[in-house]
Amino acid sequence: MSAGIAAKRRRRPELPLVPLIDVLVMLVLFAFVTMRFQTNQTLNITLPKISTAGKNQFTGNITLAIEKDGSVTYNGRRMTDEQLVDQLIQVQNQNKDTPILIKADETTQLKKLAFVWDSCRKAGLSRVSIQSR
Repeated sequence: MSAGIAAKRRRRPELPLVPLIDVLVMLVLFAFVTMRFQTNQTLNITLPKISTAGKNQFTGNITLAIEKDGSVTYNGRRMTDEQLVDQLIQVQNQNKDTPILIKADETTQLKKLAFVWDSCRKAGLSRVSIQSR
């Protein structure tokens, strides 16, 4: 009896690597698909929802953001109202067809949004749009 047991060879244990690699690839793919990439400039703004808005494609290089507290940033740099008007006049002197994107928090007072939009018009900049979600 012992000869029968000794004659039977034990199989070496194997680890099926192909299914493990398949699962690992799927996990990595899922992680990349669901990952949210954030820009360097993170604003504390909740954009208003506009159902009739078109695609939010903006190709310009000037972004005016109005935050919850009413402060205005010009391409990520905080500015007072007077500085903003002066900066917009300088932009108009360089190129009056420069597109401007206004990002206003949904709780921003209409007074502040109207001031920023009117400042753009006074400076002679007519290609002004507002971003929504």
